[in-house]
Amino acid sequence: MTTKLFGEPVRRREDARLITGKGRYLDDIGHDALAAAFVRSPHAHARITGIDVDAALEVEGLVALYTYEDLAGPMAEPLPVLIPHPQLHAPRTGYPLANGEVNHVGEPVVMVVATDRYVAEDVCDRIVVSYEELPVVVGVDAARAARSCVHEEIPDNVAARHHQETGDVEPVLADSPRTLSFTQYIERSACMPMEGKGVHAKWDADDDSLRVYTSTQASTSVRAAIAAKLQLSLDKVEVIAPDVGGGFGVKIMHPWPEELLIPMAAIALGQEVKWSEDRREHFIGSAHERQQRQEITVGYDDDGRITALDVHIWHDNGAYTPYGIIVPIVTATQLVGPYALPVYRVIVESVYTNTVIVTPYRGAGRPQGCYAMERTMDRIADELGLDRAVVRERNLIQPDQFPYDHQLTFQDGRPVIYDSGDYPGLLDKLRTLVGWSEAEQLRADAGARGKLLGVGMAMYVEGTGPGPYEGGHVQVLGSGKVLVSTGLTSQGQGHETAFAQIVASELGVPIEDIEVTTGDTRRFGYAVGTFASRAAVMSGNAIALAARGVKEKALRIAAEVLEASPEDLEIDEGVVQVKGVPGTSIPLRTVAVLSNPLRYAFDEAARQATQFAGPGDDSKPPVAPGDAPGLEHRDYYSPIRSTFASGAHAAIVEIDPATWEIDVVKYAVVHDCGNVVNPMIVEGQVHGGVAQGVGGALYERMAYDADGQLQNASFMDFLMPYASEVPDIDIDHQQTPSPLNPLGIKGAGEAGVIPGTAAIASAIEDAVGRRIASMPISPTELYDLVRNDSSEMTAAAQRRAGTGVMA
Repeated sequence: MTTKLFGEPVRRREDARLITGKGRYLDDIGHDALAAAFVRSPHAHARITGIDVDAALEVEGLVALYTYEDLAGPMAEPLPVLIPHPQLHAPRTGYPLANGEVNHVGEPVVMVVATDRYVAEDVCDRIVVSYEELPVVVGVDAARAARSCVHEEIPDNVAARHHQETGDVEPVLADSPRTLSFTQYIERSACMPMEGKGVHAKWDADDDSLRVYTSTQASTSVRAAIAAKLQLSLDKVEVIAPDVGGGFGVKIMHPWPEELLIPMAAIALGQEVKWSEDRREHFIGSAHERQQRQEITVGYDDDGRITALDVHIWHDNGAYTPYGIIVPIVTATQLVGPYALPVYRVIVESVYTNTVIVTPYRGAGRPQGCYAMERTMDRIADELGLDRAVVRERNLIQPDQFPYDHQLTFQDGRPVIYDSGDYPGLLDKLRTLVGWSEAEQLRADAGARGKLLGVGMAMYVEGTGPGPYEGGHVQVLGSGKVLVSTGLTSQGQGHETAFAQIVASELGVPIEDIEVTTGDTRRFGYAVGTFASRAAVMSGNAIALAARGVKEKALRIAAEVLEASPEDLEIDEGVVQVKGVPGTSIPLRTVAVLSNPLRYAFDEAARQATQFAGPGDDSKPPVAPGDAPGLEHRDYYSPIRSTFASGAHAAIVEIDPATWEIDVVKYAVVHDCGNVVNPMIVEGQVHGGVAQGVGGALYERMAYDADGQLQNASFMDFLMPYASEVPDIDIDHQQTPSPLNPLGIKGAGEAGVIPGTAAIASAIEDAVGRRIASMPISPTELYDLVRNDSSEMTAAAQRRAGTGVMA
């Protein structure tokens, strides 16, 4: 049947609209709206001693000015801590507008509303804010030293101490045949969606209702925040995510100050108000991620099997903690990867710095955890003179050990229990795909061309589809159209296609008849959001359950018309028919009409559902008890816990000793996300993730100076990989279905980015023979490392050279 599209590489249905300029993004809305702009702090840490707006009041076109003093009620309170946690002992959040003190460059101080953005920016330029500068804390090492503090009442700068362990580490380490300890860093980076944040608000004074468009990953949560902060009835607030030009995590954070201030101004002024984030604002006023210092001690035996792992991490959470300690928790629990660790202890100290806040960026703590675990595997292999793949193989969880309980607690508050997988299978496929056994020949060939070549690998496990729930609604209209909605939002992942494939397969209708709506609280009011590779797992399963509910009702109604048993019926190409009896059928659109008994006929189709259209059963009510008019069903999927996808990546790099340019010449990916809805979309997700992984390994870095000034807050200075820097990617799939959900699927959205830094660091280290202990790494940094006589040489390089000195 052509409607069975689950698992097929269907071309993305939304692309034609998006790439031909027919998308509808935030800035396409409200062309006649008033425009907002913000005066933001130029200092990383300062007290506000005065705000002089006299010169600004002279600007023609100024409509309103707002400072903290203009905020009232809940708006004058700190922004919420979205995810409280008992180990977050010193949470701090900012205010919609700074309340007497600023704690990072870019913190909003004044909001200006004017007739257009140009006027609003001119007004901002005329506002004079006076500051008394305070000591600045930048980076995890400065935060640890605590010679200065970000928040006066937190002298040690520690927001949280997250601690999990699975046994008594110290005696096991003491008894281990071998141990090693090392420290490494991963630097601060950030996501760069093509479209920044943006908000448009319109107040209807006649019925006291508010409609907000916002470029978000969580429209229902933004709705709840606006209602709470502006003291509005929830049913009077609508929030819609239009087409969103990328998110990558920064837009799961909510409510941003602007998501509250723009609606506040729209209500106060009785006019539409809009704000669109410019690129510099995105650099200094949104969110970053990644930076950690990792201190690792591992015990192992002579065969490379780990006996105990002890990890102490310092995590930079920026100036505030509105998203709680989700990133540290994810790092702590995903660090263990696909390995069976007899004893594990992790402590993550999340520290304040006078920098932009840290919230999830694609991967959300997983790349850091993978970096810690996989570099540990590389170190063990190097010390023992073993193949890096062999050391990994000896530590892998075996297929017959599932479900595998790590005795840890994940970000959803549920246990880290791996549901299914075949990690040895992943490793075998990866070695074949990248040509692992041919590495020495490749090295020799590159050497003949004057290049240094190295090969690296990294494995990971990714918790996906965390709860608490998502919902789906499916409705068949009398026209034959099938309307599908879910509250979860889309930022370009292909949801419109994947969800339509699920419904087409479950309901037996042509995909062309299906219309999908996401992120619109008018259509679906209860949802959580798009993050943590959860869209397909959560909304996909909810939509499947809703489609099954529709199918059950359709077969029941059709069975009465066709005088058959529902069990003998099937739906194919939008027609309900008796199995094996062609011609004995009824169109699904007709069933939809019959599902809604009518008194009045508005068209020919509706005549079939009126009271005199045909004989009926006088012993039954037109709508059965417990039933409802219409061919539609709403359902929710709430998992007992997350499902765990997995994968393995390998990179081959070539390095030119004349320039120390690093070229990733081959990249291989083996990925397991359970049953695959659309392999083309999954491969696209992997490609995008690998591109960001290459960026995180070689290019992307937020460079703060000691005064807390971001030195590269523009695309001129912040490096990202172009298409020319992203390697060709060889992909292989493995499928171990999840037993936890009806469709057997696992998430895929973040998989491509997770192991990139670890795999590329391993490859570079293999090429140059010097220990790589900080990522990302630039050609200049690599040159300095290799030329520094005190830099640590790997044991493998020493063995290759035959001496203790680099050849």
